[in-house]
Amino acid sequence: MADEKNPFPWLAQLPPIPLWQGEAPYAADSPDQAPPSLRPFPAENARGAVVVVPGGGYYMKADHEGVPIAVLLNSQGISAYVLDYRVHPCHPLAPLCDARRAIRLVRSLGYEKVAILGFSAGGHLCCSAATHFDGGKPEDPDPVERFSCRPDAFIPCYSVVTFREPFTHLSSRQGLLREEWEKEEWLHFFSAEENVAADTPPAFLWHTAEDGTVPVQNSLLLARALADHQVPFEMHVYPAGGHGMGLASMCAPAAQWGAEMCRWLLEKGWGA
Repeated sequence: MADEKNPFPWLAQLPPIPLWQGEAPYAADSPDQAPPSLRPFPAENARGAVVVVPGGGYYMKADHEGVPIAVLLNSQGISAYVLDYRVHPCHPLAPLCDARRAIRLVRSLGYEKVAILGFSAGGHLCCSAATHFDGGKPEDPDPVERFSCRPDAFIPCYSVVTFREPFTHLSSRQGLLREEWEKEEWLHFFSAEENVAADTPPAFLWHTAEDGTVPVQNSLLLARALADHQVPFEMHVYPAGGHGMGLASMCAPAAQWGAEMCRWLLEKGWGA
């Protein structure tokens, strides 16, 4: 029988993969939270995989932005791994630490390409992972840490991009930064448009013009930064639709985003 956590019970075959075998970094700042993990949805013979990051304002993780997205990717022969990351209360770097580790871990499984996809605040985490990365730590005793955490592509969906007013989503900013929500160092670090560089990976981004929760200006700011640094990207701004739609299956034309995103990934070598 389906439940809220798994509307597709026939997919409940593989157990979650813990991101760390021991204690995660910043564990002391994340009380009473489950250790971060990945829920695997591998596709047979897939060359590429996508780390899927549900949104939730850094306070929770929306179920409809996790498993259904993995199902879509699997239908196109692309592997997916749904990230259960730490949220409020936590250290400001804990979610990014989880996302970076997830990319390394999925890459260590042998995939040629690893992308990260996120919604809303999960999209913000996706953008942070795409603008703050390293090429691996060759001398680290943990073999997973030796893999690069630079995603080969990133897919922010109606994403929080900036932590600057007037376009930020203030609740997400406060949820992540807590009492340091006005600290300039964090505002710069977590405003992706200020951290795009020439080596930022290619992006597929989408938003709706009517989004009243996270203004479309977030995606426009990111697109401009990508263009300024000559980073390839594809952007779709759909005329209608609110926030938090997931697959947006009941909202044309925004419902096209999933097919367009899969086409974009397949063109870039993520399929079988």
